[in-house]
Amino acid sequence: MESSDRYQSPLQARYASRPMQELWSDRNRFTTWRRLWLALAKGEQSLGLDITDAQIAALEANLDNLDLDAAQAYEAKFRHDVMAHVHALGDQAPEARGIIHLGATSQFVNCNTELIILRDALTMIAGKVAQVVLALGTFADAWKQLPVLGFTHYQPAQPTTVGKRATVWAQDFAMALEDLEHRIETMCFRGVKGATGTQASFLALFDGDHEKVEQLDRFVTEQMGWEADRRFVVTGQTYPRLLDAQILGSLALVASAAHRLATDVRLLANRREVEEPFESTQIGSSAMAYKRNPMRSERICALSRFVMNLPANAYQTAAVQWFERTLDDSANRRLVLPEACLALDGTLDLLINITNGMVVHEPVITANLMAELPFMMTEDLLMAAVQAGGDRQELHEVIRSLSMEAAASVKQGGPNDLLDRLRTDSRFSGLDLDTLADPGLFVGRAPQQVDQFMESVVAPIASRWGSVATNQVELRV
Repeated sequence: MESSDRYQSPLQARYASRPMQELWSDRNRFTTWRRLWLALAKGEQSLGLDITDAQIAALEANLDNLDLDAAQAYEAKFRHDVMAHVHALGDQAPEARGIIHLGATSQFVNCNTELIILRDALTMIAGKVAQVVLALGTFADAWKQLPVLGFTHYQPAQPTTVGKRATVWAQDFAMALEDLEHRIETMCFRGVKGATGTQASFLALFDGDHEKVEQLDRFVTEQMGWEADRRFVVTGQTYPRLLDAQILGSLALVASAAHRLATDVRLLANRREVEEPFESTQIGSSAMAYKRNPMRSERICALSRFVMNLPANAYQTAAVQWFERTLDDSANRRLVLPEACLALDGTLDLLINITNGMVVHEPVITANLMAELPFMMTEDLLMAAVQAGGDRQELHEVIRSLSMEAAASVKQGGPNDLLDRLRTDSRFSGLDLDTLADPGLFVGRAPQQVDQFMESVVAPIASRWGSVATNQVELRV
């Protein structure tokens, strides 16, 4: 059938990057199975089993020589995916047929391959999270001095700066990155454990020699790119499914940070203060030609929400692994694990695009701030008037009364004219209200906090992940 005649996942067609799709592809999965079988055979040969150099060479010659049609035909016959590929490889390397998968269970290739893919996927995602942090750091440094109206409860509050607000976004991603790095560093390999995790089949192959079984486990682990001490000491048939829940939890942290940033950008776009990039030929609405909808931020929220809802699924799967293993994890995990990575990958590419191209409308930011600033500076005005010799209680009542009048004017669509009202009152006539209304006086240590954040958070991330900071991402549909 033509691709348009059957369902295609939007993660493949619209959102996820090609490298992430290739990582989760059948080709990568099945060639990794073959590399595991090669590592197993090499280890067994080195420990004295009757495996010839010619058999090893036959496996090496066919690592990437997949015959997926043959494998599919065998699977239709056997109803078993691993045995289908064992037979397909045996046809291509007949001299090695008898030693392929020797002593192993299906989860030797399934679990170990999934761990390899998950480790690589987490590394790819962590690199993109680092790019977001570095882009936000650059943005924060550029705009650290520009005062902007702050909000608590989505109500006007003390001013901050555009750059300081960006560091708050970046801090979320830095925390999520730290969690990802911990997950990558502490992930364990399943290794060579046998049908129920007891290694009984390998103990039989080596005539009861426990040390050789341990050496085989270490050898395969190291051959597949893990340090020997990063193995699960014990497993059932599979690696602990709680690890999937931990991984999905780490991905959900990134998704939560992404959702928060994208939501703020959407709100700021409504205020016309900060906008995501908008291409010259981009259409915001099919009906309203003037619109600049924040579609990238909206898509980030949509994909992030999907990822944020997946950890509970993994907790449930881990909770129902009866005794040494039950198979109701398999079909579920075929969906959940790759789609979590693919969805978050697409989310991060959008974030990288936005954080490298956010548009700041400084005049609007200043106008919005100045419309609220007179109310926020009333305490400073009161203190200045008292220091000039006024009566604190009398001055407080004047400010309160005039503030109510100015607020009523604003609610009727008029300007915030509190300062003009104060200028007409003799008790405030000696104050330089224009100087006191400098927005920069109300941002506290925001610029200095940006500098500190750049030094203590962004710089270390740049040193760890700087090599990925220049990687280009493709913005898809």
